[in-house]
Amino acid sequence: MTATRLRAVPVERVWGRRDVPAGFPRLAGDVPIGEIWFEPPADAPLLVKYLFTAERLSIQVHPDDAASRAAGHARGKDEAWYILDAAPDARIGLGLTHEVTRDALRAAALDGSIETLLDWRKVTPGETLYSPAGTIHAIGGGISLIEIQQNLDLTYRLYDYGRPRALHLDEGIAVADPRPWTRPEAPGGRVLAEGAPFRIERWREAGRLEGPAVVIPLAAAGTIDGEALAKGAVWDVQGRADIAGDGIDLLAAFPR
Repeated sequence: MTATRLRAVPVERVWGRRDVPAGFPRLAGDVPIGEIWFEPPADAPLLVKYLFTAERLSIQVHPDDAASRAAGHARGKDEAWYILDAAPDARIGLGLTHEVTRDALRAAALDGSIETLLDWRKVTPGETLYSPAGTIHAIGGGISLIEIQQNLDLTYRLYDYGRPRALHLDEGIAVADPRPWTRPEAPGGRVLAEGAPFRIERWREAGRLEGPAVVIPLAAAGTIDGEALAKGAVWDVQGRADIAGDGIDLLAAFPR
C-alpha cells in the first residue's frame, strides 16, 4: 500500500468556531477551533488544512520560494481554497482593488484603510480559488473550506483589526504583490486549479492515482488501496494508489 491516512490535529484560533462539525477532533475546554491540520510526512511539499471561520482572518501575505529560501526556509507558500460552505454574505479578500505603491500599502496597513483596499469577493460552495505567494488576502467569517498549500508555516500579518497580535509590516510589504488578483482561466478536465508548485484535480470516478499526492475525500464513498475513503480525512500517496468503488468524489493535489 502506498496510501497513508494522516493524523488530524485541531488548532485553536481567535477567529475560529466552537461548532466544528462532528467527526473532527476537539480541544479541551471551550476554545474556538479555527484549523484542522493533517500532519504530513517529514519535508513533504504540501500541507492540507480544514478551516472554520467565525470572524475575518488577518490581512496577510506569504513569501514565494525565492524570498523564503533567502530567509532560510525550504519553500514559499502558494495556497488554494476549496469552499465547502459559506454564509450568504461570506467574503474572501483576494488581491487589491487597484495597484498601489509599497509606501501607500504601508500607510494603508497603518491607518486601517487596507481593509477597504482589499478586494472582498463573495464565495460559494464548490468554488476553488488559487492564491499565489505574494497575494495580499484575508479569509472572511462564516466560511468552511479546505486549504491546500505549500508546506510552510509562515504568515506575515499586515493588519489585524486591532487584535493584540504581532504584525510583520517590513517583511510583508517586501514580499507583497500590491496589485489586483486575476482569476486564472479554468484549466478544464479534472484540473480545478494549478500554479507552479502544485495542481488540484477533482476525481469523480475510480482509477489509479499516480503519486506523490494528497487525497481529500469530499464524500464518504469508495476506497483507496482497499481502505474506505472517509469524509474529513486526508491521505498521503507515494507511488500508485487504486481508487475503487462507486460515488467517488475527492480532491487530489499533486506537487510539481
